[in-house]
Amino acid sequence: MARKGGGWYKFGTLSPLILLMTFTLPIFIFQIYRSFMSFSAFNPGASEFVWFENFTEVAGDDRFWWAIVRSLIFAGSSTVLSLLIGFGLALAMRDQFRGRSFFYLLFIIPMLVVPVVIGYTFEMLLVQKGPLNTILSFFWPREVMVTWLAQEVPAALSLIFIEVWNWTPFVFIILLAGLTGVPGEPLEAARVMGASRLRIFREIELPLMRPVIILVLILRFLEALGEFPKNQALTRGGPGTATETLPVYLYLTSWEYTDLAKGFAMSFMALILVLAIVLTAIRILMKEKRALDELYAR
Repeated sequence: MARKGGGWYKFGTLSPLILLMTFTLPIFIFQIYRSFMSFSAFNPGASEFVWFENFTEVAGDDRFWWAIVRSLIFAGSSTVLSLLIGFGLALAMRDQFRGRSFFYLLFIIPMLVVPVVIGYTFEMLLVQKGPLNTILSFFWPREVMVTWLAQEVPAALSLIFIEVWNWTPFVFIILLAGLTGVPGEPLEAARVMGASRLRIFREIELPLMRPVIILVLILRFLEALGEFPKNQALTRGGPGTATETLPVYLYLTSWEYTDLAKGFAMSFMALILVLAIVLTAIRILMKEKRALDELYAR
């Protein structure tokens, strides 16, 4: 058996990283290589080096930058809403009560549905004479005939709502686990000292939950940033380019417009953006971990 600190132990510790690099590094190198070339999807063999022309073209493409802005707005708004709703559900479900298992199962069902199925299902629900407008017409003085997917603002709001509906269960599960993992000693001590439930939550539970909350925000934001199936199934970036996020525009550029060279360059620039977000997130998480360690050390 290898001793702790020995060569085999160190190799075993690094093996997941080595395995990850073995599979991702060749793809990364191929992506960079193709980003410096000009070629057609119909004749990829006829290619030539153009160096930074593809990157220059992407950098000068206003549609690319607007796609990034839409992606950030979509990811940010859906993440915040998922956090608020998920935290509320977690607070309501942390104590044992009759039928708790049923409600738990009910809350996580949306996360278990395939995203493409969600997209096509909501497409049927959101048509002009569909179930949603019919239900709203019962509560409105006149008939509701909103074209949810044919107008810019309703289409964008619909996509955000569907994303929140789909992934709030993920936030709910993690936050519920975090709440149930909060140490009971400081909570009991605060109750004995006469602190109200709101004050206990604000001054004890919330600070202890901050690393979990930040982790949820980061994971949810990154997943929403790369959301593609539901958007593609519902609007394909329309009407016009109103809901065209970065993944949708990347798909359209590479496969609809068959400009693979520009698609490679665009995906590399998107990778740099995501990498910057991830590195920033890691720094924030490390800072929160140090703060939490200091809190426990008091």
